[in-house]
Amino acid sequence: MSEKVDYSKGIYDAKQLGVPRMLILGVQHMFAMFGATVLVPLLTGLSVSTTLLCAGLGTLLFHLITKGKVPAFLGSSFAYLGGFAIVSNSGANPENLPYACAAVAFSGLLYVLVSLLISTFGIRRIMKFFPPVVTGPIIISIGLILAPSAISNCSTNWLLAIVALGTVIVCNIWGKGMVKILPILLGILVSYVVALVTGAVDFTPIAEARLIGFPVHREAMGLFAIDGSEKFISALFTILPIAIATMMEHIGDIAAISATTGKNYIRDPGLNRTLMGDGLATTMAGLLGGPANTTYGENTGVLALSKIYDPLVIRIAALFACILSFCPKFEAIINTIPSAIIGGISFMLYGMISAIGVRNVVENQVDFTNTRNLIIAAVILVSALGFNSVGGITFAVGGVSITLSGLAIAAIAGIVLNAILPGNDYEFDANEGTGEGASLRV
Repeated sequence: MSEKVDYSKGIYDAKQLGVPRMLILGVQHMFAMFGATVLVPLLTGLSVSTTLLCAGLGTLLFHLITKGKVPAFLGSSFAYLGGFAIVSNSGANPENLPYACAAVAFSGLLYVLVSLLISTFGIRRIMKFFPPVVTGPIIISIGLILAPSAISNCSTNWLLAIVALGTVIVCNIWGKGMVKILPILLGILVSYVVALVTGAVDFTPIAEARLIGFPVHREAMGLFAIDGSEKFISALFTILPIAIATMMEHIGDIAAISATTGKNYIRDPGLNRTLMGDGLATTMAGLLGGPANTTYGENTGVLALSKIYDPLVIRIAALFACILSFCPKFEAIINTIPSAIIGGISFMLYGMISAIGVRNVVENQVDFTNTRNLIIAAVILVSALGFNSVGGITFAVGGVSITLSGLAIAAIAGIVLNAILPGNDYEFDANEGTGEGASLRV
């Protein structure tokens, strides 16, 4: 192997770097996704080990379906946090989490359906039903619905919450290189050190945990919650509409990866393949009891920083994530993080979700002097927040009681209004693919 490697134009074949360097690069990508990926199970009550396994296997499945062409890592999606909170009543009913996972699995199949529709009718015709005037307000609503839970967690120890929040802000604004790419992970680490000093950490679970164990647990799997019950059907109506927002996020992420590497992945291997890969990975995760998967902007940042664009490096990171998932003691360490630290991180995270929804409509130049757009956005926002505050709408179909959450009502109302009101002039640009979505992460 030559010692001199030209990084100026990017490296598309990492094998020329040698195995040791490839392994190190893979570890780097694993740490880039780590903070955000493990935060989702901490916020929802799902298993950290199962989440890591689903991230690793989901990434490998995505690479298989996209012919190994796209250097994308699939981690936990923050967009579904609102759905999990509604289904589990903000953690008060953890026994409902398998139903949420089952609904996540079906939301992945919605990706597959849209992928098939794109293959059949073309991308422009399908995307006309999901313009930014619909997806932007839905993203805004997700963050606002979650806001109270952030304050509730912070209130258990405001010192730790402020340290976590402050660290994330400092890393985002003044951080350089990997510091800027890993703000969540660093926020957790710095505040955890403060928690250790102040005696706010309980190490008992670590001593009790085994070193090696299987990361999937039957009682938590969404596969066994697909039973046609009222809980399952209500969860389905709550979770499915979120996929509308995450599909837009997916498009934005694939466009960002394309811009970073200089290859248009929306055209080759095609948005239909990337959507199908993301969707099937999400379905697999839900069936196993993990959160929904999504393409990760953090790892796109690593691509830009390292200029190593070979998807093989991402697959190495996925394998490392799978290996780490078989260590219950590691999960126990993660679970010792005080809830106040989670509150401090989510304080920023939930606000950023709403702010990104605003950015989504701004970057796509949604005209709010147009009454049509104002009506759609207004109905979505009031439906999402208003109906969520009263527990949604419950009705019976064939003797089965179904509850539509505020998010579900908002998504249905937005799509229907966009379809029937005159003046829908939105056109998706398949060539550039930029600005069509926004990453739902810090």
